Amino acid sequence: MADTSKRAAKLAREITGFAQRHGGSAEGQIAYVGQVGARIVLVGGDGTWGDLMAPSVECAKQATESAGITVRDTFDGEMAEKVRTGPYEWSRMAGIQVGGPSGS
Repeated sequence: MADTSKRAAKLAREITGFAQRHGGSAEGQIAYVGQVGARIVLVGGDGTWGDLMAPSVECAKQATESAGITVRDTFDGEMAEKVRTGPYEWSRMAGIQVGGPSGS
C-alpha cells in the first residue's frame, strides 16, 4: 500500500506538471491494460496529449484525484476533439498505417 501511495504521489506531480506546461489544465482517461497496470491518457488545455503508466487502476485513480484533473470514463469524441497533433504525430501515424516514414 505504501508503494502504491508513493507511486500515486509521483504520478500526481507529473500530471500537475503536464497541466501547468500545457495550458494550465488537463483532463484524462484511465485504461486498464492488463497485468502491466493502467494507462493514464492526458489532454492538456492547449491540446497537447501524453500518457503515463500506473501499476494499477487504483494507483491511477489516486494520482488523478490528487492532481485534481477531470477524468472521463472513455476517450470519447469530445475529448478527442481537444487533441492537437503536429507533424511528428502525422508522420508517425503514416509510418504505422500506410508504410510512410517510420518516425524512428
